[in-house]
Amino acid sequence: MKNSILQNGNFTFETAGIKFSAVFSDALPSETGAVSIICAAENEVCVSADGKAFTVSENGVLVLSKNAEAKTERGKAAVFSVIAGKGEQEEEENLFPMFSEFFDAIEPVCLERAEDLAKLIKKGLCVSGAKEKGYATMCVGKWGLGGPHTTGSPVRKGFDYFFGYLSQGAAHRYYPEYLYENEDKVMLNKKVYSHFLIMEKGLNFIRENAHHPFFAYFAITPPHADLDYPDLGQYEDAFPETPFINNKQKGFKTQMKPKAAYASMVSEIDKNVGQIIRLLKEKGIWENTIFIFSSDNGVHCVGGHEPDFFDSNGPYRGYKRDLYEGGVRAPFIVNWPKMIKEKKTVEHITAFWDFLPTVTELVGAKKVKGIDGISYLPLLIGNGDVARNHEYIYYEFYEQGGKQSILKDGWKLVRLNMSKPGELQEELYYLPDDVGEEKNLIRQNSPKADELRKLAMKARTESEYFKWEEKK
Repeated sequence: MKNSILQNGNFTFETAGIKFSAVFSDALPSETGAVSIICAAENEVCVSADGKAFTVSENGVLVLSKNAEAKTERGKAAVFSVIAGKGEQEEEENLFPMFSEFFDAIEPVCLERAEDLAKLIKKGLCVSGAKEKGYATMCVGKWGLGGPHTTGSPVRKGFDYFFGYLSQGAAHRYYPEYLYENEDKVMLNKKVYSHFLIMEKGLNFIRENAHHPFFAYFAITPPHADLDYPDLGQYEDAFPETPFINNKQKGFKTQMKPKAAYASMVSEIDKNVGQIIRLLKEKGIWENTIFIFSSDNGVHCVGGHEPDFFDSNGPYRGYKRDLYEGGVRAPFIVNWPKMIKEKKTVEHITAFWDFLPTVTELVGAKKVKGIDGISYLPLLIGNGDVARNHEYIYYEFYEQGGKQSILKDGWKLVRLNMSKPGELQEELYYLPDDVGEEKNLIRQNSPKADELRKLAMKARTESEYFKWEEKK
């Protein structure tokens, strides 16, 4: 095996700024051996396994033993636990590591040289390919995909820096007991308005990294409930108010002036956008910065907020947790002065799973395999159409009785009460003529409903974790 790192004995090496030590043993049958690969504790990455974790296949590539008892050090990145080999000829195509303890979810990779291992480690820390291309990466605000010292932690998913909430539930409170900086608690003792501190940390990251490429993700929480802002100021007595009273131990806080609080939080977001733009201009990088403003869902209606008062959804029906357009449509505004010269509206139907392939194409990173997303970069820069359109857009929501929706060729089927087949409710809309979803056409066009119903059930994947819940 030429250029192999797998030779009998102990050795150390450093490549791509990462130090490794390894030991190789031929104690297993002649065509195989065992190796333990450990990253030096000089940085956040730690790769470790016992002596039986990896074996060498017949063609000389490193293969994970599925019964390995992989270990990791507290405070370091998760075990580099998934490495498999297909063969030398597929080396370049299969450099796709996973920091995960789930051994069965394996994307094969070829590993034959020290440089390959370092490349894998580095690539495993990418965010949408950005870090691979030398970008500094940051997330501030709310993260709900994993707590500290787990494989889902943001700093173990590719972010160089994180500050904010590592709990969905905690993110409803704007005066928390603590927030997280990377994986360390920062005690606030319920005395600091969290959003102000989160924005400060995010702006500081831009200041510190303005001299080279960066990816900055502001996952801010306002105007999510609680409806809470330290100074209602100009909105104090601006609206007719219906106090929101919470007499329970759980739920959103009492707010005597919910409309004023909501308006104050929206104005704060507007101010924050201005702060970011001014900073980018001060640093001389505004013209070549891609600035994206979006949301994760439609407007909410909890904690005392009355979205109809502000006409928050315009012509669209429904709110957050609904699968009507008011629940799933969100603003998506892109500014890139160097490349987007004119104000324009793109009618192309997209979903957030298209963001990853768009960004990887943008930064020139390798395409991620096995996802449904389609890059819409050509639409942003105006040099052509997307390679293909989505055949359909499918959504599913397992709470509130279970909901489905599917959109195809302008026709949209909404299915409610999925947990109770006897109470199943179906609605059919044609959005080009009825964007507000007011005219249920299911009786007039049952063949179209049948078509979409079959497609929806084909599109869904049964989950052992997410089941249709009884309607509450």
